[in-house]
Amino acid sequence: MITALIVDDEPIARQVLREQLEEFPDVRLLGEAATGADAIERIRRLQPDVVFLDLQMPEADGFSVARELHGRMLPLIVYVTAFHEHALEAFQVGAVDYLLKPVRKERLAAALEKVRTQIGGLRTQTAPARPPDSPRKIVGRQGNDLHLLEPNEVIAFQAEGEVVYIITSGSRYYANHSLRSLEERLSCPPFRRIHRKTIINTDHIRRISPLSSKRWLLHMSNGMEVVVSKRLAGTIREETNW
Repeated sequence: MITALIVDDEPIARQVLREQLEEFPDVRLLGEAATGADAIERIRRLQPDVVFLDLQMPEADGFSVARELHGRMLPLIVYVTAFHEHALEAFQVGAVDYLLKPVRKERLAAALEKVRTQIGGLRTQTAPARPPDSPRKIVGRQGNDLHLLEPNEVIAFQAEGEVVYIITSGSRYYANHSLRSLEERLSCPPFRRIHRKTIINTDHIRRISPLSSKRWLLHMSNGMEVVVSKRLAGTIREETNW
């Protein structure tokens, strides 16, 4: 999980960037700041992994904010600005990336990948490996719209060819990740891979019925039915304390 802070004196700019960052399940926003002084205080208190830092602000510009931070208090910095002429200076002072407003999604994704790489190197040096944190939101697509779903809303993920669908009680969305990637990110329990094409939320199981000596049928809360082996059905019952 990447923890982040947005620093920009323009409320609309903060809102736009906040909404863009919410599309990335492994990014957790700790807060926002509107001035350089406020940014310094929040960075020292919250200790985010990365700060998306505007260059031109009241009281202290982005470079001044970075100069005030030292040692362990210094997060990774991605400068966000409407002006391209400071890019060289930004990289000279150690910025991870330099984004021009309006920030395009693909550029933000590239910047976050750089952040992940640097954080991964730092954490490998200082802490044992651990599985990625579960996402706070699950992003589903319908047309051009992105829907932020609570994990407990999701009944199942199902693959059809190369496409993965997110199934809720009343809708079906396109997922942005493969089933393998989802399996790595989701908590088990309640999410459990029961088939090479299906992950279910065990909290939505309503009935387990025997089909044969080796197979059981799971009845989900939306009426969906999925078949599992007897062994896996027993494991699910143990995990969910049935």
